[in-house]
Amino acid sequence: MGCFKHDDYISVTMEFRCNLKCVHCMIEGTMDVLQPQSNQVFEEVLAEQARHQRWQGLILTGSEITLHKQLIPMVQAAKAAGFKHVRIQTHGMHLGQSSFCDDLLEAGVDEYFVSVAGCDARTHDDITQVDGSFDKMMEGLRYLDQFDHVTLITNTVVTQLSYALLPELVTSLAHLQRLRQMEFWHYWPMTELDDKKLIPRVADVLPALEVAITRAQALGRVVEIKNFPECLLGNKGHLLDNDQPQLLIDPAFWDQFNRNGFHQCVYREECTSLQCLGLNDAYTAKYGWEQTLLSPVRDGALIARSSGNSSV
Repeated sequence: MGCFKHDDYISVTMEFRCNLKCVHCMIEGTMDVLQPQSNQVFEEVLAEQARHQRWQGLILTGSEITLHKQLIPMVQAAKAAGFKHVRIQTHGMHLGQSSFCDDLLEAGVDEYFVSVAGCDARTHDDITQVDGSFDKMMEGLRYLDQFDHVTLITNTVVTQLSYALLPELVTSLAHLQRLRQMEFWHYWPMTELDDKKLIPRVADVLPALEVAITRAQALGRVVEIKNFPECLLGNKGHLLDNDQPQLLIDPAFWDQFNRNGFHQCVYREECTSLQCLGLNDAYTAKYGWEQTLLSPVRDGALIARSSGNSSV
């Protein structure tokens, strides 16, 4: 479990433009179709918070929320409504402007959920397909790291292009004192097939992921894993957390999301994991059902099989 309670937050999708071209983008095919939440919906969230103080934090998100022209007034309104924390989910490139960071800080943004695609400028920029995106993102993180009240969170999408980079990615962020949590999201393509050939086999990911977890924890980071088989994580299975805060988003998003076909596994009937999403359609079409690799979890323990998997 991460260091934030998902039920304490509400996430509102307010922007569907982006100025990066990340190869793993989940919604690139629907970005021009999906509609951000209306000002009316946003005002209703603020009114609910002002009346009942229902949440601790508000998450402002979208394809890239820093492109929203009313971001600062929205943050100010959220603080006035009683939100203790305001978080933005961002690729971080605009954080390279210290004056923009100052505006965010003054308005009340104290949590920054930043996407880190690679371990250095070459690998990160290759994935985002925008030169300079890594350097600008890192400059922003360094600037925000000066402020005691700031919390930094990173997320990394784990693909064929990035899984081997995970240990060095953790090391590249080792200097950040305010980085509390690192999240690693095993890629899913929002469709039935891996047309981009980006899904890595979980067996290939596991060694690098284990090293990255160890390095991050040694630095005092909390680690959260998304969309990875719990049984493969062994005694680190508790790091798997596929829960999310309440999300307000265009309903059309869920039509696309449901094409993934999560919660499939040959051991589904005997496995008692409450967090594992199993394997999705695109994964099984590419790699099969992984019967000899996976094992059912029962009552928090991995069931040993004759194939050599040991219980944890």
